[in-house]
Amino acid sequence: MTSKKQPSALHERDGIAPPEMVNPESIEQIREFRKLQPSAKDLIDNIVLGDITALSRAITLIESTNPEHSQKSAEVINGCLPYANQSVRIGITGVPGVGKSTFIEAFGKYLTGIGKKVAVLAVDPSSTISHGSILGDKTRMEELVKDKNAYIRPSASGETLGGVARKTRETITLCEAAGFDTIIIETVGVGQSETAVHSMVDFFLLLKISGAGDELQGIKRGIMEMADAIVINKADGDNVKRAKLAKTEFNRALHLFPAKSSGWMPTVETCSAIEQTGISEVWQTIQKFLELTKGNDYFSTKRKEQNQFWMIETIDEQLKNRFYNNPEIAALLETNKKAVQNGELSPFAAAQILLGKYFR
Repeated sequence: MTSKKQPSALHERDGIAPPEMVNPESIEQIREFRKLQPSAKDLIDNIVLGDITALSRAITLIESTNPEHSQKSAEVINGCLPYANQSVRIGITGVPGVGKSTFIEAFGKYLTGIGKKVAVLAVDPSSTISHGSILGDKTRMEELVKDKNAYIRPSASGETLGGVARKTRETITLCEAAGFDTIIIETVGVGQSETAVHSMVDFFLLLKISGAGDELQGIKRGIMEMADAIVINKADGDNVKRAKLAKTEFNRALHLFPAKSSGWMPTVETCSAIEQTGISEVWQTIQKFLELTKGNDYFSTKRKEQNQFWMIETIDEQLKNRFYNNPEIAALLETNKKAVQNGELSPFAAAQILLGKYFR
């Protein structure tokens, strides 16, 4: 007697084919809409009205490396300039793991809670191997990203100055024109990124944690000299005592440095981004700094100097791009690379040949 073969538990019966989730005609309309590129004037008009879609499209335009987009992006930036410069720009840095994203979310939520409009420009590190970037700040700031008075724009750092996104400075202008009165720039926390961010913000905040050797590192110059305030994050639970001890150590270290030209004496605070304690005190510190520096004209003087600095940086960048995008130079560069690799030509002689060819 033959037994009837039982169907596998993994067997799936054919069911009714599900309907199309989206009308095919609608999909085509969406594709056609995306192909439409708004004019520079349309982008400017909508940015000034606070249109986030127009803002995002304009930022994408200025981040583009396509030479065809340069003229249009310049028009957008110039058109937004009269509506810019009405914000406070805050740079936030700290080593990976210090809790920058968590702190920024808590700080941003506090600011929107008191009526501020906050734009967060988060710079994600790019891989030196794959050149890719995760751009995960929106996932790390789950609450802030849903806030209608906040805008988060992650950008890949690429290979530009200190790991800071190439067009972050212009992005600040666009966000200010869109009505954001508080601009927060988060650095990747490595290399020269702090120097680059310091050159485009009004207030520079250094995040630290206790119990990780930071008390000793804090005595070093460099980043400490740039900081307008040091905030020791993760001051919660069993870490409160260590955070207070770190605060004392950092205060001692700060007194070793010369006075700032702003007339401001950097402060040290403790906070817990998780428990949202000490956040309002950080904002009060920034307010005191702004009151002092606007009163003694340091605020406006620094912004003028920053504008000059970024003009020079833009010239350097444009010269570099034009050099490498020159077809004759590109061909000669490959030839000289091989000659240098084979020891037929020194790196310095090869560079001189290329530069001589370009400037002729």
